[in-house]
Amino acid sequence: MKVDRAQRQRREIKYIVSEETARQVRSFLTSYLDPDENAVGKVDNSYEVQTLYLDSNQLTTYHAAANGERNRFKLRIRYYDEDPASPVYFEIKHRINEGIVKQRARVGRHAIRSLLVGASPSRGDLHAWNPQQWSDLLDFWQLVERLQAAPRLHNAYMREAYVSGGKGAVRVTLDRNVHAEPEFGGDLSAKFKKPASIFKGVVILELKFTERMPTWMIEMVRGFDLKSSGAAKYGEGVEKLGHSKVSRRLTGFQWGNSETTVATSAPWLDASTALRSSLGPNRK
Repeated sequence: MKVDRAQRQRREIKYIVSEETARQVRSFLTSYLDPDENAVGKVDNSYEVQTLYLDSNQLTTYHAAANGERNRFKLRIRYYDEDPASPVYFEIKHRINEGIVKQRARVGRHAIRSLLVGASPSRGDLHAWNPQQWSDLLDFWQLVERLQAAPRLHNAYMREAYVSGGKGAVRVTLDRNVHAEPEFGGDLSAKFKKPASIFKGVVILELKFTERMPTWMIEMVRGFDLKSSGAAKYGEGVEKLGHSKVSRRLTGFQWGNSETTVATSAPWLDASTALRSSLGPNRK
């Protein structure tokens, strides 16, 4: 059984670096971290990541990030291949002040279409039963329902990943060849028609840790003279492609026929007035 190394609560710091610096960072990392289990045996310890972002017609989550709101979230579906037997990951990525809280549910591909058109989740939608993931799926669905969110943008990139042992308290990724295009369906294809290149010619270096930044990581940042920088793939994709192209709703998805519950397993949703106000009223 694979270990789930997803860091539910963590800090993230991003840097945009040259390919030369990225190679030097790779050499430095090998003294402290191991390749991510998904990258073992692959060229440059890299694998492809596919992401479908969901947002409202008004691009609510995009504008929250663009305006620098301290309490915000993204809705996305992440997958790594087109195998019908492989799970996909319904994710809510919350930014609360300086921290990240990530909810993640492994969902079977058979359930994608019904969920994206607003059907109430069922336990059978999960790839395998897990109480925490069931709660995360309900929270994802509630936010989608409130925003009337639908697929907007598909992006993909090659991720080089390293992680510490155990549950992965420290994780470092280097993302390359980021490309994106508008996407309004739920096929979760790995193919693109006319993608736009995002962050062309550079590498996105991301440091992720659950406690304090390790001393060796601080030394790496100083030694390579790294300067933190925003590198939001969804936001940059919207800017590159154009707001009007991403906000168009071509799916014909209908809303209002599914049951809504006010229950949530995420206490920070109730604690944060700013975040709740960004969601708008519950829909019945």
